[in-house]
Amino acid sequence: MAAANDASARKPVLVELFTSEGCSNCPPADALLAKLDAQQFVPGAEAIVLSEHVTYWNHEGWQDPFSLDAVTTRQQQYGVHFGLESVYTPQAVVDGDAQVVGSDEAGLRRAIAKAAEAPALDVAIDEAERSGNEVHFKVHGGAERNATLVAAVAVDSAQSSVARGENAGRTLRHVAIVRVMQEMGKDAGDDRQLTLKLPGGQGAPAGPLRLVVFLADRRSGRVFGAAERAIPQ
Repeated sequence: MAAANDASARKPVLVELFTSEGCSNCPPADALLAKLDAQQFVPGAEAIVLSEHVTYWNHEGWQDPFSLDAVTTRQQQYGVHFGLESVYTPQAVVDGDAQVVGSDEAGLRRAIAKAAEAPALDVAIDEAERSGNEVHFKVHGGAERNATLVAAVAVDSAQSSVARGENAGRTLRHVAIVRVMQEMGKDAGDDRQLTLKLPGGQGAPAGPLRLVVFLADRRSGRVFGAAERAIPQ
């Protein structure tokens, strides 16, 4: 996660990449997301990225270790919102309001630049810390009638050696890999204590984490404001 020098003058823009280690078209999109995260190459925008691994590629020979049913459901909801005949990977969704093929750098730049020009609510994270398999935090955010607070914990970075499927023999690298995402409620941005429970056992996330929160329209998914905080190991 790279902080741009002029981050304070940039508008936070949420960029969700729906991807899978079983999809041969996804590694270029994964690389583009990492480039966006590191270089913050869209003027006026502070891209807050999330790599969201879907499950429907798992029957093609490789069980993606980062895939989540909740992410698949989230993408399906976006599919309805955008009027798509079917969902696909790699798909990038920008502030819940625009979608492009995840490896389309020019299209992604345009969508992020447009989102950066739209008004946004200020959202801030306070007192974020990990305790065992829980992350505790508080959020202060502007009120929006139809918005609910969504929180996600993501592994800062990771890689996999893929043994089977379309990417067999490749080592794949990812950033900001979502391990849990949860709707916290309409009034959760009022500085109350909030908790996200992390997966346990072999699925427990290791290393530095990122906490991402955003206010989203409960009907359309449009994002009104977002924030991010690093959580040390």
